[in-house]
Amino acid sequence: MHPRIALYPGSFDPFTCGHLSLVQRALKVFDKLIVAVAINVKKTPLFTVEERLELIREACTQEGVEVVAFEGLLVDYAKSRDVGVVLRGLRAVSDFEFEFQLAHMNCHLVPHIETVFMITSQESFYISSQSVREVAAFGGNVDGLVPPNVAAKLRERFSALP
Repeated sequence: MHPRIALYPGSFDPFTCGHLSLVQRALKVFDKLIVAVAINVKKTPLFTVEERLELIREACTQEGVEVVAFEGLLVDYAKSRDVGVVLRGLRAVSDFEFEFQLAHMNCHLVPHIETVFMITSQESFYISSQSVREVAAFGGNVDGLVPPNVAAKLRERFSALP
């Protein structure tokens, strides 16, 4: 039997407890999960790609998790890794509309790649990277919203700003 491998893409800027929960739950369904940090030159991220990779690797110590970066079309990267499943998290109905369109576009581009949606846990459905960045920027407490290593890096990043 072939191992069940899924690709979990995102910007992960920053990686949140919601992302971590999805990784942990996905490992109950898949033998291996590739957490793929998307490189988007049109965005100005808070953390560099290298920082995000390091933060995710520190937070995801479970066996079966690989953390990588990719650029270009997700489906092209999935094909290059011989992965047939893309995992996406849904926090709210509003996420579904965007993700639904994206899944169909990916299917149009590479028909054999399936998208699997997992809803976020009750404990983390309200957490988004954007809201975490905003809370951290104003000196708010992000403990419990992000893994401890990410919280420390956020405090460090925002304390260094003028």
